[in-house]
Amino acid sequence: MRSTFSILFFIRRDKRRSDGTCPIMCRITIDGVEARFNTKVYVKDSRWNVKANKIIGADSESRSKNARLDDIKASLHRIYHDLQRFDVVTPERIKGEFLGLDESGETILNLFDKHNRDVESLVGISKSAATLQKYKVTRKHVANFIKKKHRVSDMAIKSINDMFIRDFEVYLLTHEKVSHNTMAKFMQFFKRIFILARNNGIIVHDPFGNYKINLKKVDRGYLSEQELNKIMKKKFTAKRLEQVRDVFIFSCFTGLSYIDVKDLTKKHLCVAFDGNIWIMTKRQKTGININVPLMDIPKKILEKYDGMLPDDKALPVLSNQKLNAYLKEIADLCGIDKNLTFHLARHTFATTITLSKGIPIETVSKMLGHTNIQTTQIYARITNNKISEDMQGLSEKFSESERLFG
Repeated sequence: MRSTFSILFFIRRDKRRSDGTCPIMCRITIDGVEARFNTKVYVKDSRWNVKANKIIGADSESRSKNARLDDIKASLHRIYHDLQRFDVVTPERIKGEFLGLDESGETILNLFDKHNRDVESLVGISKSAATLQKYKVTRKHVANFIKKKHRVSDMAIKSINDMFIRDFEVYLLTHEKVSHNTMAKFMQFFKRIFILARNNGIIVHDPFGNYKINLKKVDRGYLSEQELNKIMKKKFTAKRLEQVRDVFIFSCFTGLSYIDVKDLTKKHLCVAFDGNIWIMTKRQKTGININVPLMDIPKKILEKYDGMLPDDKALPVLSNQKLNAYLKEIADLCGIDKNLTFHLARHTFATTITLSKGIPIETVSKMLGHTNIQTTQIYARITNNKISEDMQGLSEKFSESERLFG
């Protein structure tokens, strides 16, 4: 027998506030059984149309509040139809799903918090502080989206569907104004929560099932040898700029990421089998070993700050935010028309310092701490100068053939 399902809005005059407005309540009814909740939308009773079940008026405030009631009604219908596929439906269950009060107690933000606590306990073991921070930022965006779009503080994880995921994507791109790839990264972190929920039997249906996360290929910048020389020979009057330049150049000649340069201490500098000084450490991001022999330029930079820093730190590294701000100032002073960020140093090491000088990509991959060559290929480019040199050398090998052809 088919159930009767209805949704009705009404006002509570006995709960009138000091400004004269009354709360609009929502009543869900299935086969004569009711559940009620406060929509958190308020209106003066003189402006409530009982027959039309909406607020009277064409002003922006009335339109906005009526749109909110329409959203609530649409969400409740969606929850009702979703629950019909998997479980017995009751008004209280629908109310709970809508308000984020799932019977299991699992809401999306609650599970996110549990997950993040687990990640935090693994920082320094199998997770990095940077990974934890990305999960925290993703959780913040999800919380803000739920509050803005659904007008609630949390939602039951079972109520999250494909439309929620796609609305969240639009929110990130428009409201938060992040790039496509940044949005895709947030989606990857968000998806992890639903993998956790499925693995623990909390949900059966995966809201990401029909959603594909795509990263767009981007042209990652790097500095040419001429641009590097400009920065190295520049005399800075401000000590802060000189120090930032030194740390940046060090990374250009070693390939170390920001966090790995920041954490670099004297214990990571070792005399290796060849008698040369090597950096021997692990990437904080992945835990992969990094072994990089030092060239003369990074050696000189290390000597410059030897014994000058606390805790045996090798270099004076500022916060990533400040460092990147000062690098933009350095780019202006040096006449370099590129978006100079610290991560550009890693790309420069892969392209200008190593591959363009004939270092095999396998060797470069090892020094960068990558687990596969494909990752290195994202960073690396073969410059036009290298192509020209290689083809000239190849042409010489066919000199005899050329004479025969002539």
